[in-house]
Amino acid sequence: MQSIPGAAERERSVRGKTRGSLDRFERSNRSLAGGVSTGLRRSARPYPLFFSRGEGPRMVDVDGNAYLDFALAWGPLILGHNPPEVSEAIRRQAALGTTFGAQHELEYEVAERLVAAVPCADLVCYANSGTEIVQGALRLARAVTGRPRYLKFEGHYHGWDDSVLVSYHPRADEIARFDGEPVPVGEGQLPGPAVVAEWNDCASVARAFKAHGREISAIVCEPLLANSGSIPPEPGFLEFLRRVTRESGALLIFDEVITGFRLAYGGAQERYGVLPDLATFAKAVGGGTPLSVLGGRREYMEKIAGGSVVHAGTLNGNPISLAAAKAALDLLAAKGTEGYAALRCRAERLREGLESTLGARGFSVSTCGDGPVFSLAFAARPPRNYRETLCASQQLYSDFALAMLDEGVLLLPDGRWYVSFAHRDADIDETLAAAARAVA
Repeated sequence: MQSIPGAAERERSVRGKTRGSLDRFERSNRSLAGGVSTGLRRSARPYPLFFSRGEGPRMVDVDGNAYLDFALAWGPLILGHNPPEVSEAIRRQAALGTTFGAQHELEYEVAERLVAAVPCADLVCYANSGTEIVQGALRLARAVTGRPRYLKFEGHYHGWDDSVLVSYHPRADEIARFDGEPVPVGEGQLPGPAVVAEWNDCASVARAFKAHGREISAIVCEPLLANSGSIPPEPGFLEFLRRVTRESGALLIFDEVITGFRLAYGGAQERYGVLPDLATFAKAVGGGTPLSVLGGRREYMEKIAGGSVVHAGTLNGNPISLAAAKAALDLLAAKGTEGYAALRCRAERLREGLESTLGARGFSVSTCGDGPVFSLAFAARPPRNYRETLCASQQLYSDFALAMLDEGVLLLPDGRWYVSFAHRDADIDETLAAAARAVA
């Protein structure tokens, strides 16, 4: 059986270097539920680290250890840590006021940039998180169609609201036990209106529409399944979803919280050439601040504009977030197609180098993704849907991520890697050398 050499010694080494983080985690547990602000962080080994600052592609923890960062705050930092233009924009706005509860110029200045960038967006509206904005998109789809349900795919993540937190990472026994019905993720969840299909499986979508088509208001999907293996759509699959929704009178919603402004400036819809009716954005669009966006065709967004579909929120359009977004969008737009191509090339070199480095040491590994977001798995072949990700060894990856942490490289625990515009060729070389030492 394959194993990462010296896993126990690696854990002792990391613990020895991060005693300040452990002290803070123990203190945090006395007042903060779980000791963390989102449950996903609690899975970090050997315990969640506490950080003091970030710059470019690196972060420094409270013990003074520096790390090359491929977690990027779970995705928002497409420009890396603390880009000067974004930080300066935040400082300037903070001196003028942190929130107004009224209109300001940044609202339309950022909206104009978004409408120009996103192919499907005639109009946009703001919220603060991906969870919120997906709820707005689903409400709008119900209003447009008069239908109560929606279709989602296994393994896709659309926020932590009851209605969408189903069949996210079900175990194999849960998939079998629920027999096609939505699988709740935790206790206390109310039954939701989801119909669940398998990614890259046209037949499962067709069956869902045959059984529930008159009730389905929308298909919502990550156009690249970043949250579960970074699985791209197979050729023709997004086009199939577009055709099914048009024929059935349902809407097509792309959840571009991760792919937006990452796969291309115009997101996955620009990258793959398929135009949804609505699209949601967060993470990269806010330049590291809380901001989410719903964009869509005018005929649908007019329901929000006219007030027949309620859209509200005290901090929607917050000037701090929009100042950061304006600066970030200007920086990303200036990269142009050449800049995004260079980012993609650098990410592909890292991805191929990891496969080669680990494969040369006898490990069975595969990668899957698209440019600056990909996943690495200890598995014989890349997955084509969520169920195939269950074949990978989670323990091997966890041990590998711990060894990389000991080598000064910070990774997400789920196998996902983000590459930013701040990462340079030398950082890729450093990371591949660290990977070689991690499995030596």
